[in-house]
Parts: sequence; C-alpha cells; structure tokens
Amino acid sequence: MDSEATIRFTVSLPKSLLDALDERVIAKGYASRSELVRDLIRERLIESTWESGATEVAGVLTLVYDHHDRTLTQRILEIQHHRYVHVIATTHVHLDHDNCLEAIILYGKPAEIEQLSHELSGLRGMRFAKLTRAARLVY
Repeated sequence: MDSEATIRFTVSLPKSLLDALDERVIAKGYASRSELVRDLIRERLIESTWESGATEVAGVLTLVYDHHDRTLTQRILEIQHHRYVHVIATTHVHLDHDNCLEAIILYGKPAEIEQLSHELSGLRGMRFAKLTRAARLVY
C-alpha cells in the first residue's frame, strides 16, 4: 500500500446487498470488504476513462482461433498493421492441435482499440475474443 493516508467512511446498504457483497468477498478471496470495494471503484474509474475517450488507454485483446486457417492469421496481422493503435506486444500460444491463443497488448485511444477489437473479433474462424480494458489510474 502506498504512503497516502487511508480515510475510513461509512456506507449504508440494504441487508440483501450487503449479503451479496459478502458472498463476493468470499468467492473472490478478498481479505476484506474494503479490498473488494477499492477494486470496484478502480474498475469504474477505468470504465470512465475509456468512456471519456480523452486519453490513451491500454487493453489486452485475447483471441482464440483455428490456426489451420492460414488466411485468418494473415488477416489478423493485416488488421493490426492498418490501425493506428500501438501494438505493444503479442504472445502466441498453441492450445492444442487446432487452436491458438493470442494475447495482444494495445495502447491508444479507446475508440481505436475498440474498433480493432471489433474487426478482429468478427473475423471468420475466430472462436473467442475478449477485450480487457486497462488505464493509468490517477487519483
């Protein structure tokens, strides 16, 4: 934890919502309600940063696809090269005889990253695609 002072405050919740929160604390392995609430706040701040579109953000695009389709691999590369999104790194893993997993770390404007994600996700032969949003948190 950083050296910034931690402030304690009270939140009132209906019992059913508190019970749901406690269930999530346990299910996700959090040490406390506070840890979960901090994560939820950070998550919302990242979403707000993406929604504003004003600053560059990061994302990880996870793809699973049929590696036997050589044209698909070529299309994936072409799309990455024709978008103004910085591809920071890629990791390519052979899951089994038929499936490859690729993780692409991206940096750029939210709309550009989203567009790249949609283009790649919609390719024929793509079996799974998910964009995980990240951003610098300044608070």
